[in-house]
Amino acid sequence: MGCDAFKRVKLIYLAILLLFGMGSVLYYSYKGASDFPEPEGHHDERKRDHDEPVEYHDDSGVFNEQNIPNHASRNTQCSCLKTSKSYNLEDFVNAAELSEVRRRREVEHQKHLIREQSPLQQLLVARPNSPLMYPIQGVRAAPLQETLIPGLSVHAHNREHYQVTLSVTNGVLAIKNSDSDGKVEGQKEKVLSLSASRLDTLNGLLKSLTYTSSLYRIKGGDLVHVTFERYSATFPIVIQQTPIPNLSDPGQDINSQVTITTKTFLRYAQLNRLIESIRAFYKDIKIIVADDSFKPQPIKGSNIEQYIMPPAKGWFAGRNLVVSQVSTKYLLWVDDDFLFTESTKIEKLVEVMEAMPELDVVGGSVAGNFFNFKLVYEEGEDGGCLSRRMGNYQSIPGFPDCHLTGGVVNFFLARTDSVRRVGFDPRLQRVAHTEFFVDGLGKLLVASCSIISVGHQPKGQATGEEKKVLDQYWTFRIEKQEEVKMKMALYYFKNRLKCFSP
Repeated sequence: MGCDAFKRVKLIYLAILLLFGMGSVLYYSYKGASDFPEPEGHHDERKRDHDEPVEYHDDSGVFNEQNIPNHASRNTQCSCLKTSKSYNLEDFVNAAELSEVRRRREVEHQKHLIREQSPLQQLLVARPNSPLMYPIQGVRAAPLQETLIPGLSVHAHNREHYQVTLSVTNGVLAIKNSDSDGKVEGQKEKVLSLSASRLDTLNGLLKSLTYTSSLYRIKGGDLVHVTFERYSATFPIVIQQTPIPNLSDPGQDINSQVTITTKTFLRYAQLNRLIESIRAFYKDIKIIVADDSFKPQPIKGSNIEQYIMPPAKGWFAGRNLVVSQVSTKYLLWVDDDFLFTESTKIEKLVEVMEAMPELDVVGGSVAGNFFNFKLVYEEGEDGGCLSRRMGNYQSIPGFPDCHLTGGVVNFFLARTDSVRRVGFDPRLQRVAHTEFFVDGLGKLLVASCSIISVGHQPKGQATGEEKKVLDQYWTFRIEKQEEVKMKMALYYFKNRLKCFSP
């Protein structure tokens, strides 16, 4: 293809990208949603009869605050604000404080970028018909340690003189064995020049080329720029402190692989029924309970750990507590009003996780009902747009009833260390579930298996003292508007979102 034709194709391609980029719309209208998002991951017990199914619905890395602009005007639109059920999250921030909150958010965002961004994210395009041979990927260097760069050479004959210039940004270059007839300039500096009258001499120097990073960082990268005559190339070096493995011994059976975890508040009758159903199928497995009831009652039974919290401390704080006490490879999360049945096969969930080590979370169904959803995130200059869409991505090879997704119901098996890395925001006290998967987007690989199910305790049958307890429970369980506003403000600041479509 000639140069003119290539340019025309390139221009057409860029125009197509621009057209589709501007026209993309991210939205999802949540069925039955009210003015605020419905409570997620659980269910409103008061609205359903007990016979009805339960529906789940810089180079140095130094930060400079002076670089952060102070935006003066409120942006009222973003690309996911295309349906009546999309929320502009700035509307949930006090208008008088918005400018200062926005400034603080951008300060924190720039610090986040310093932690997350790397030269390795830069797009590199290889030029055609180059005499330079160089490593495309796989060059790794421990911080501050001299590392040999393999695979670099020049393939160009019949020259009277050969010269190669190399440069880096976050380290220095050197020739380890410089006793040959070639000339080396810039030893242990950012720019290194090599010259020789013979090609084999030049390539001999390149074989002993080393890189040493200048700053101690546990993860990062650098780009090596190579120039020979009119040809140039760039390749990455991964700078990383090799982490020490943290392995969990799975032992010999399900009891040494999994710990069952739950959180309770006031509902001891439901909790005891849950434990009784667990023991019918798993008589020895460990159960850990976080309890923030006003008057804690001892939970009877073997291999049960009950951790007392400050009264009404909250839902996600309780999750953090129980997860902190798990010592097995996996944890199984259940609500305190679930019931184990013949279909509650923890072993099947473990089988899926063991077959696909990349997985972090595998959910099931609750009384045959699912709450599987995909999280679609679009970055923006002044904040991102997040849409929650019901459904899955693709099936897992060998497990046709299991599919990759973005979030699952409150019945799931998870790798303990993966959950700890993401954690649960303790500010979310009453209703929270999707927020865990939002925080874990890009960090957790999630799946759902439809054939693995847990039961749900019947509703509407409580009488006497148990009914009084449940009535009290619901005065705390129902999310108030000010708490919804706080949650949306968290999305705005913590997750740097400007709109959310549930």
